[in-house]
Amino acid sequence: MTAVVFEHVPVTELPPAWRARLAQSNTAVGDVRVTVHIEAEEKAAVAVAEDFVTDDPAFGIWRDREDMADVQAYIQRIRAPRFNRDGSRNELP
Repeated sequence: MTAVVFEHVPVTELPPAWRARLAQSNTAVGDVRVTVHIEAEEKAAVAVAEDFVTDDPAFGIWRDREDMADVQAYIQRIRAPRFNRDGSRNELP
């Protein structure tokens, strides 16, 4: 976690919203100096919708393809080189 600390900051130099919050707590009276500690917020985990529904007709157009039933084998096949190291043609399954 990253933090920035400013010590001995006059209340008059704080942003107006911060001064207003200090005025509510009755601590900002006269020539008061404060220490400002700012920490980076942690990013919240993104929730994934379990029931994803879309009306887009292009979504899922390849879901019924027989040649893509085994996705890993399909990707390996299309990434395979056309030729072997000895120059012969690579016979794809």
